[in-house]
Amino acid sequence: MAFDQLQVAQRFMRYVQIDTQSDPESNSFPSTDKQKNLSRLLVQELEEMGIQQVEMDEHGYVMATLLSNSNEAKPVLCFCAHVDTAPDCSGTGVKPILHKNYNGQPLVLPDDPTQMITTEAYPYLKNFIGKDIISASGTTLLGADDKAGVAIIVELAHYLITHPELQHGTLKLLFTPDEEVGRGTDFLDLKKLGADYAYTLDGGELGCFEMETFSADSLTMDIQGVIAHPGAAKGVMQNAIKIAGEIIAALPKDSWSPEHTEGKQGFIHPHHISGGAEKASIEFLIRDHATFKLKEYTQQLKEIAEKVLLQNPDFSKATVHFKVKEQYRNMKEVIDLHPILVEKALMAYQMAGVTPIVEPIRGGTDGSRLSFLGLPAPNIFTGMQAIHSKHEWIGVADMQKAVEVLVHLVEIF
Repeated sequence: MAFDQLQVAQRFMRYVQIDTQSDPESNSFPSTDKQKNLSRLLVQELEEMGIQQVEMDEHGYVMATLLSNSNEAKPVLCFCAHVDTAPDCSGTGVKPILHKNYNGQPLVLPDDPTQMITTEAYPYLKNFIGKDIISASGTTLLGADDKAGVAIIVELAHYLITHPELQHGTLKLLFTPDEEVGRGTDFLDLKKLGADYAYTLDGGELGCFEMETFSADSLTMDIQGVIAHPGAAKGVMQNAIKIAGEIIAALPKDSWSPEHTEGKQGFIHPHHISGGAEKASIEFLIRDHATFKLKEYTQQLKEIAEKVLLQNPDFSKATVHFKVKEQYRNMKEVIDLHPILVEKALMAYQMAGVTPIVEPIRGGTDGSRLSFLGLPAPNIFTGMQAIHSKHEWIGVADMQKAVEVLVHLVEIF
């Protein structure tokens, strides 16, 4: 079977129609039970291929084992992707559209003609003129993040089973829930998984190889004001909503935020405000590639809040409390201890005719947390573009190349 005859696009289009959106406000795990609908389908499809060791546990993790067909001792490799889609944009009723032989003109999405995918907005799209791409219909995200990764891994399994002449060691396939809400590894049993090394399939354009992520904390700022009846509030009320507004207004205007940073520049990002006049909370994301800077950012944020209270007599009796939670750390700190992972991956890229693009991620993957749990896991491209939006799209050729890279990777490992 030639790589250009892979069924990865058909798999992908089937998977994205299953709503697996996760929920950051949920206290259950997985955060939405509907994620298991795709997980159950994956178990069924892998079993139908002839893989005997497949299961989904009570937490929704799917683990499958392809036993070694080699007489040589080889490391146990794991390939991982997440089944959930982001809460940022609806994932209900996704209608994938295969645009064959894309002609380079704006793609008007039929269910909402105001939504258009253009080469001006997405220059990478120019690489697919004359090729096939897949988009959603205009009212939902597509779900390439990360159902493209899921489809690529399942297609790898199918390729290896139908090509028994290709020698490989024992392989583990892992599909996780709740990556998009930062809890994708919370209940993962690594001992049961039994892998030596892993690669996540959760990257973007062709050639991307990511071994460096942000380090990430979340910070919640709880503001306690002083409440009074509005009719008798003079000299008494200290409005927590106004305090929150002053703190946000005091943040740097042209730096220190996602909209003003790039590359390895970190940021503080206020992303949610709740509460009322008596109590209010601001939730921040704190990010940097250098882990030690997270504490510096937290301290700067505390100083800004304290200055707002001190300089305004109307806030003299208000208080601010801070809660910081570690989310994930820069996986490069772990990957650097296992250079074999990088060397063999880049060799596989070259064997597939793909030029590696090694760049840090301005974000994180399951690989960040897996690495610090003891399973080093850099990230491989899938082709996903404009993720978490109605403009999300993917090139079929990129998914096919990702499968080819994985085939070479298991072959040379």
